Amino acid sequence: MRSLVRFSAEGEGFVPPSSNDFNLPPIFGDNAYTTKPILLVGLSVILISVFFLLSSRKAAIVPSKFQFAGESVYAFVRNDLARDVIGHEFMRFVPYLFTLFTFILTNNIFGIVPFLQFPAMSHVSFPYVLAIFTFVIFHYVGIRKQGIGKYVKEIMFMPGVPKAAYVLLTPIEIVTFFLTRPLTLSLRLFANMFAGHLLLLVFILGGDHLLKGVIGLKLISPFAFAFGIGLTFFEFMVQCLQAYIFTLLTALYIAGALADEH
Repeated sequence: MRSLVRFSAEGEGFVPPSSNDFNLPPIFGDNAYTTKPILLVGLSVILISVFFLLSSRKAAIVPSKFQFAGESVYAFVRNDLARDVIGHEFMRFVPYLFTLFTFILTNNIFGIVPFLQFPAMSHVSFPYVLAIFTFVIFHYVGIRKQGIGKYVKEIMFMPGVPKAAYVLLTPIEIVTFFLTRPLTLSLRLFANMFAGHLLLLVFILGGDHLLKGVIGLKLISPFAFAFGIGLTFFEFMVQCLQAYIFTLLTALYIAGALADEH
């Protein structure tokens, strides 16, 4: 114990990761548009476009492994997220849902890719923008199908509810449809990516710090690295799950807007 205290007193103490580690400076120049998150988002668009262009360029009845991978992702979004949730009108929403899922998934996975190692969705501005797109789309769909008067009326006055209950339910429904949905949609994605990346930083940087300490701390460092590796696999599952949840909720909101009573 004395050797550990002496190490802390003589050496530099461990500075734990914080939100400041997510505020990255421009990679070149003095331009806010050349920061790592912005460049990663641009890279994700290029990678997604190239991948699906190549996988569909020489489509065959017996698909290659590359074609099979691309078709599997598309079929998953088309069948499991669009058709099963939205119903018979699902096809016109497949392009948006497919783009949404692949975009979020790619930017999430960047958090565990060597040398990149930063999930772009840990910057809340990106989930906010995606939630705004979803917000506009599902309200537009509902208004176009039912007309603005009927659509807003059914939000404010839920059918089949005693009139006295509207005093409580109407404000709740208005807040839910116009504030809670976009906020929870974006903040859920942001919070999971932020917290997961922060935990990885704690264990990896902490293990590196312990490795530079006295012999007692060096013996502990492998456990920190082991936790970091284990969390990396767990984080991969969370990254995939969050892309799925965001897309699933978007499909559910669209399905609700298309329903005769929502």
